[in-house]
Amino acid sequence: MPKTFETLSLQDAKRMLAAGEAKADQIGLPYNIAVVDAGGHLVAFSHQDGALIASIDLAIHKAFSARACDMSTGDLAELAQPGKPLYGIQYSNSGKIVIFGGGLPIRRKGVVIGAVGTSAGTVEQDIEVAEAAAGAVEPFIQSAPAGVS
Repeated sequence: MPKTFETLSLQDAKRMLAAGEAKADQIGLPYNIAVVDAGGHLVAFSHQDGALIASIDLAIHKAFSARACDMSTGDLAELAQPGKPLYGIQYSNSGKIVIFGGGLPIRRKGVVIGAVGTSAGTVEQDIEVAEAAAGAVEPFIQSAPAGVS
């Protein structure tokens, strides 16, 4: 019998993009927003008119990083500093791991079912847009404490 698991649906992803885009509009910056499924694969992506081209890969890789590590990329950044347990992790996975804020895992009933990544503004703005997008999926629970998966 095949094993089943829960993952973000395309409908979830569309709601997340809409919520993230609304927050980006409120901030006044065009954004790149990526949503990945439980396997870390891209489900949906939004490149708002005028959003930085360099931020496309960053948004996608932040979403992948949040899912691959099952923690926010902001928490990952703290653990990736010199002398910390994940120092150098940004060089793994063919360089797709991003170690600054803007990527959040999405959990349902304690299980990671996908992630969102955003990029275009400051790290703080990226986190705001990611949180708005993540809030469109119920129930949204921010990442587990650092070091907990």
